[in-house]
Amino acid sequence: MLPPLPERMRPKSLEQYAGQRHLVGEGCILRKMIESGNLSSFILWGPPGVGKTTLAHIIAESLGREFYTLSAVAAGVKEVREVFEKARSNSLFNGKGAPILFIDEIHRFNKAQQDALLGAVENGTIVLIGATTENPSFEVITPLLSRCQVFVLKPLERADLQQLLDRALKEDVLLKGKDIRVKEVEALMRYSGGDARKLLNVLELVVDAQPAGAPIIIDNANVTASIQENMAIYDKDGEMHYDIISAFIKSIRGSDPNAAIYYLARMIDGGEDPLFIARRLCLSASEDIGLANPNALLLANACFEVVSKIGMPEGRIPLAETTVYLASSPKSNASYMALEKALAEVRSSGNLPVPLPIRNAPTELMQELGYSDGYKYAHDYPGNFVDMEFMPEALKGRAFYTPQENKHENVLRAYLEACWPKYYPKK
Repeated sequence: MLPPLPERMRPKSLEQYAGQRHLVGEGCILRKMIESGNLSSFILWGPPGVGKTTLAHIIAESLGREFYTLSAVAAGVKEVREVFEKARSNSLFNGKGAPILFIDEIHRFNKAQQDALLGAVENGTIVLIGATTENPSFEVITPLLSRCQVFVLKPLERADLQQLLDRALKEDVLLKGKDIRVKEVEALMRYSGGDARKLLNVLELVVDAQPAGAPIIIDNANVTASIQENMAIYDKDGEMHYDIISAFIKSIRGSDPNAAIYYLARMIDGGEDPLFIARRLCLSASEDIGLANPNALLLANACFEVVSKIGMPEGRIPLAETTVYLASSPKSNASYMALEKALAEVRSSGNLPVPLPIRNAPTELMQELGYSDGYKYAHDYPGNFVDMEFMPEALKGRAFYTPQENKHENVLRAYLEACWPKYYPKK
């Protein structure tokens, strides 16, 4: 049985490799590494389907290096050390340079697992190539990051996708023998989203969906129909990742703990990165709950810390607790909307001058120019409040923050009404 089309069409050389010209084009950094043979450890950071794994294989093949691969989802410290032992043994018998260890989804390695890589990377036992869809600055420990360059891979452009499509139709062992007529490619390009794997998966779906013996028509209607009829197949590699997380967040926003816990279960069962979920919970606590329940963000942040420390499967428990708590909390986006209004004002009116009384005056000249002159220290006044103007002159009387109707913000509103009747007149 033949492998899927994306695997059959995996490039074997840089000449077949589509995209990432800023890294592998003539005179660019990765091509120079390959041509010189001076390969150092690096991390490939980019979205799914842009060629991270393929590029690692091409580099190893081009240099004739021993190539080991691990998935951070399944491998632990034991498997990492076994690779090191093999690398040390094999490197004694070939003079082609240090073996390459490719770790897919390296962001899923915990600190202990990443620590285990340090010595071998530093002493040259292996050259590490890591692949990640997450920002390495947040997910890779500093000592390891300092020993690796980070190369950013971009979503494939339309010309790159067209190159892949043309090559598949011309060279694939199955497709080249079929009567395939390409009339429109807009839907193919749209569903691919800059992801080579998606493009080839969709192409294979469309071809398989049409009757045998008749010409196979590739047009927008056939592509859309094939996707809708075969969504489960199309999603076999997690293509609905963003739909599920969207449903999860919207269920929390809509105060439905049952739907939220269901989508959490979908993500956990599908192998979603637990820290990705925890980060989204922090965002939800800030954007959708805000000051209606200030404890929400504290709990979400604590959840992130706990999941970071204990990992999975135990981490599913604090994720579930936090999901139910956030979904069951009162909601307010008042702070978020206040910032959006303020940003709109900044973009509209520009950098308005800060009132002199509240400017910083670190030098004698600034003091002579009136900086900080007339500033009133709030703690010197009753109730630790003093009525003075903090807004730029052109924005006097403008209010960006509007408290919403909930227990916590009703308390805030009462305080602001007492302090700032010009901004918050009593209802």
